[in-house]
Amino acid sequence: MSEIIEQNKKISRKLRRRLQRCQRDELTGASLYSFMARREKNADNRAILEQMAAQELEHAKVWQGYTGRRARPHRGRIRWLKLLTVLLGYTFVLRILQKDEALAQDEYKALQEQCGEDAGRIFDEEYAHEKALIGLLDEERLQYIGAMVLGLNDALVELTGTIAGLTFAMGNTRLVALSGIITGISATFSMAASNYLAERANNNPKALKSSLFTGIAYLVTVALLVTPYLIFPQSMAIYALACMLSVVLLIIIVFNYYISVARDESFWKRFGEMAVISLSVAAIAFGIGLLVKRFLGIDI
Repeated sequence: MSEIIEQNKKISRKLRRRLQRCQRDELTGASLYSFMARREKNADNRAILEQMAAQELEHAKVWQGYTGRRARPHRGRIRWLKLLTVLLGYTFVLRILQKDEALAQDEYKALQEQCGEDAGRIFDEEYAHEKALIGLLDEERLQYIGAMVLGLNDALVELTGTIAGLTFAMGNTRLVALSGIITGISATFSMAASNYLAERANNNPKALKSSLFTGIAYLVTVALLVTPYLIFPQSMAIYALACMLSVVLLIIIVFNYYISVARDESFWKRFGEMAVISLSVAAIAFGIGLLVKRFLGIDI
């Protein structure tokens, strides 16, 4: 420790700031791993998380020896990742932490010249952390992603097209909302039942749970797409349509970000596919609504 204190007097201000950032990141990691360990039911996984939390605290003490100052963890980041752990599960958050560990490795590798063995040892332990996180990824949590994608995609494509077509055909936000709600609820039950039968045919023992995920994803999407038509005045159907299309893009962005992180897949490829399909169907349906209204001469 006396060698570290002596070294502390010689390090530059720039290096000190880098080490303070590392120190704070280690404390943040320790707090998150401790939180996840308390929630983990699997004894082996819990032991790994507890060990990682203890090592992060040890790393923070090493950097404190260089900086000569105490630090606090990133409270905002901790609260945010704890919330994500509760809402979205371990897999999503562990993927984020896995990337953080990879970044930490790069940082400590760069610090090896200035901090010698300490940075080298911590680098090796951070690398071990990343490998441990890969082993902790609970892919079983993602087994219902397929069901959610099915419900979400079908709702986006079918309802976006239907509501876009009805927007021009009716021109009244309340009528469009009413039609969308009826169509959406009916389609939700239909899609959930179809998914249940398909999973039963594949001898899936969790067919009911899979169908529930499909139905919930579909119903939530319906509610989000219809909401703009309940907010805007009756004569502002075009504005409601524009708002709905914005909601569609937002849903696609949020959902595909979750999938890309949890499954470590390309975000832009999935986002592009869903966005192009949904918006293309909406444009085609809007055109069909225009043609049908003119052809039939109906004015609501």
